[in-house]
Amino acid sequence: MIPKKGMIKVSDGFERIIHWWLAITCLILIITGLGMMFHSFNFLAIPLGGLKNLKLVHNFTGLFFIPALFFAILKWWREAGIFEFPEDLEWIMCAGGYLWHVENPPETGKYNPGQKAFFLAVAVFGILMVISGLIMWFPLSLPRILVSWMYPLHALGMLVIFPFFFIHLYLGTIGVPGSAPAIFTGYVTRTWCEKQCPKWLREMEESGKLEVFGEEREGAAHH
Repeated sequence: MIPKKGMIKVSDGFERIIHWWLAITCLILIITGLGMMFHSFNFLAIPLGGLKNLKLVHNFTGLFFIPALFFAILKWWREAGIFEFPEDLEWIMCAGGYLWHVENPPETGKYNPGQKAFFLAVAVFGILMVISGLIMWFPLSLPRILVSWMYPLHALGMLVIFPFFFIHLYLGTIGVPGSAPAIFTGYVTRTWCEKQCPKWLREMEESGKLEVFGEEREGAAHH
């Protein structure tokens, strides 16, 4: 997939690597977690040779999930982890026009409040999953009461991240057409930007930081 001239860069290579790294590890953890949590999903262990191997895959995937989560929080905290008022509240009040027609939904920056909610859910409950998972890995080395509390907390994290993950997947593909190129090439169309992140687009243009495929950046041209 090659971007076309005039498309706008919304993510760099490092962001895309983190995104895919986090998404793949998260998906494996969800699938293997389901296989262990619910008897009706035990069949997921069959291709791996049983529940013992499923648990091993789950545990070691968790180790790869930790740095992905760390870099994701580090990279996106400022843009996706902080709500801005009153514009974000106004966007939430009309659901950004996603659920019903809104003539002029409030403009958003690079990430809208829905995306910020998803990011915060993954960040907060991801940390909870990591801590609880590591404690559950060593049940005989830690106080029993501490370990026993980790099971419901780990399940709670799963119940929160699971629906958010698939809502994010839907919106990034079918729900909001034109979003997928952002995670493959890093570029999207100007029309997409004008609709999804007009405030960010305007700020980037005014600061001369906007990168357009096939065009030399105005600020760089003067050097």
